[in-house]
Amino acid sequence: MLLRTISLGAEGSAGAEGFNSAVDALCTRTTTMDAKVEATVLSIVSDVRDRGDAAVRELTERFDKRSPVDGSYEIGKTRWAEIAGRTDPKVRESLVRAYARITKFHEGQHEPSFTVDENGVRCALRVHPLKRVGIYVPGGTALYPSSVLMTAAPARVAGVDEIIMVTPGASPETLAAAEVAQVDRVFEIGGAQAVAALAYGTDTVPRVDKIVGPGNQWVASAKRIVYGDVDIDSVAGPSEVLIIADDSANPVWIAADLLAQAEHDVEARPILFTTSAALVPAVEIALQSQLETLSRADIARQSLSSYGVAVVVASVDDAIALANRYAPEHLELHLRDARARAEEVYAAGAIFVGPYAPEAAGDYVAGPNHVLPTGGAARYASPLGVHDFRKRTSVIEYSREALAAHRADIQQIAQVEGLDAHARSAAIRFENDE
Repeated sequence: MLLRTISLGAEGSAGAEGFNSAVDALCTRTTTMDAKVEATVLSIVSDVRDRGDAAVRELTERFDKRSPVDGSYEIGKTRWAEIAGRTDPKVRESLVRAYARITKFHEGQHEPSFTVDENGVRCALRVHPLKRVGIYVPGGTALYPSSVLMTAAPARVAGVDEIIMVTPGASPETLAAAEVAQVDRVFEIGGAQAVAALAYGTDTVPRVDKIVGPGNQWVASAKRIVYGDVDIDSVAGPSEVLIIADDSANPVWIAADLLAQAEHDVEARPILFTTSAALVPAVEIALQSQLETLSRADIARQSLSSYGVAVVVASVDDAIALANRYAPEHLELHLRDARARAEEVYAAGAIFVGPYAPEAAGDYVAGPNHVLPTGGAARYASPLGVHDFRKRTSVIEYSREALAAHRADIQQIAQVEGLDAHARSAAIRFENDE
C-alpha cells in the first residue's frame, strides 16, 4: 500500500479535544532545517558576505561544476536571447498567455495610499514599491519557468524598478519566461551562495531589497539566515496537497492529483481526507496504475510511501475542521457542495473548488500565485503577491494647536512608561507659554 490509512470514528469528531495521536503527528510540521545543513549554510553565507565573487565562484564550481563565462556568471542579453530562442514556439505562447492571466489577477491587489486629516493632525500611509528584488528559480535537473512568471509578475505589477534572477543551470524555457516577465538581469548561480550574493551584493551581483521564490533546503536555510539584512517571502518547507473527497469523487482523478504533488520531491506531502472508506482502495489502485507511466515515478513513489496518508473521517465537517488545523499549502475539494464548503476553510494557501480545478491549473495558468505558505504557515501567511513588493511609510504632521491638544496625553503615557524625555519633547515646545 502506498497510502498509510488512518480511520477516525465518532471519537475523532471535530468537536472532540483532538483527533488522535496519528493525526496530531500528521499536523505537526516544521520548516526548521537539519542542524548540519544550517551550520553548513551559515558557513557559506558568511564566506560570500566576506569574500564576494571569489567565494561564489569557488562554491559554484564545487557544488554545480560551473565556471563563469567571460569572467561572470551573468547571462548577457545576447547569450540570453540565443538560449531562450531554442524554446518551442508553442511553449512560449503558453508562457505568454499564462503571464497575462497572472498579471491580470495581481493587478487587483494594489493597496492604496491614504490620508487622515483631522483637527490639525495629518497622518498618511504612503505605499511605494521596492527598488530592486531578487527571484530564486530552481534549475539544474528541474525546469521551472512557471516560477519565473509567478515571482516576476507581481513584482512588475507592484512597480519594482529592477528584477534580478538567479538560477542554477538556466534552461531555454526558464530564460524565455524571464523574457516574457521582463526580468532585468539573470545570473546562473544557485544554492545558498546565490541567496547570499543577492543579500549582501558582490562586485558583479547587485544587492537586493528582498529575495523571493522556492528552493531546496539549502536555499530555504540561507533565506532564514539572511533575513533581517534583507527581506524574504518565507522559509518554505516541502510542498503539500490535501484533498477532501466524498463518495461522489473520481478516484482516478484524485490519484492523478496526488501524484502531481508527489512527483515534485521525495519530501512532498500527498494527503487525502475522505468520508468514503471505499474510495481509499480505489485511489490506491489508480496510483499503482498511473505510476507505471510517470517519468518521475521513483520520486513520486518515495513521496507516497514516506508521506502519503489517507484519513477516513466520519463527516465532511470533520474533514474541514482537520484541514483548518493542518493548514495545507494546496487544498482540493472534491465534494458535491464544494463551493459552499470552501467558505468554511480559513487556513489554506490556495483552495481548488470542485473536480475540474486541479492544483496544476493553479501552478501554471489560473492567475493566483503558486508561491504559497507551507508547513502549516497558512494559519497566518498568504500567497506571494503585489503586497510583498511594496512597503508602507507613515507620514505624521501636526499643527501647533493640535500638539497642544495632545500634549497632556503624551505626557501622561510617557510618565507611566518612565520615559521623561518623551514627555519633555512635547512640553518643551510650549515653555514660553507658561
